[in-house]
Amino acid sequence: MRSGLTIGQAASFVGVTIKTVRHYHRLGLIAEPERDTSGYRRYGSADLLRLVQVRTLAGAGVPLAEIGDLLDAGPEQFAATLDDVHHRLDEQIEDLTARRDTLHRLTHGDRALLPDRACAVLERLVGLGFDPTYVATQREALVLARALVPEVFDSFLNRLELGLDDPEFVALTKNSLEAESWDPDDPRIEELAAAVADNLLVDRARLEMPTAPRKRSDTAARYGLVNHHREDRPSIARLNALVEAKLRAAGIDVPHQ
Repeated sequence: MRSGLTIGQAASFVGVTIKTVRHYHRLGLIAEPERDTSGYRRYGSADLLRLVQVRTLAGAGVPLAEIGDLLDAGPEQFAATLDDVHHRLDEQIEDLTARRDTLHRLTHGDRALLPDRACAVLERLVGLGFDPTYVATQREALVLARALVPEVFDSFLNRLELGLDDPEFVALTKNSLEAESWDPDDPRIEELAAAVADNLLVDRARLEMPTAPRKRSDTAARYGLVNHHREDRPSIARLNALVEAKLRAAGIDVPHQ
């Protein structure tokens, strides 16, 4: 009777299943030992070594189809092949990490479409007591800005962040929301527009648009889609138009719609 281990013992010693060992045999990764007089295949130390090598490489991410050639290769080819496998694994890790981050964002609402910095701005709006409808409108505007005019997205966020640090700006914004119920010809709209424009002009630098978007032939259209998103109330449309007119009169380059 030939000495050695049965397939079950070999699989157990190496840490795989019998099914896995048989699969390696079918792929030609490990030669099947001869049967002993009792009809059992007996695995010797050389068989176990090969099995350990295959299991280790497979566990490291080397495709089974490549393991046979890899184990039969010389030292230089072996090292080169492992480097290639390492590179491919790095790419897979990056891809899986990106997918994981996307799933994480999907489970956290806004973070599926907006960076953490923008989400923080939305959270600040909630903390300052802004109406949920306004917060939702700002969320949509941020998503549009990031997609349509990514060059100005950071400056757009800067403007929002600086504004939320200014109690007067916060109060004026809330007053603007109240203007939704006003008649478009209400004289208070012009007074409010002047106050908003004066507040914005205190720091002119934050009103400047980057030069890149201005080179586009459709700059005004892109800007308008973002800046006038959900502008479906005549009073708000007039308020925004008056604010923009006052900014232009003060020398601020606001694209005409």
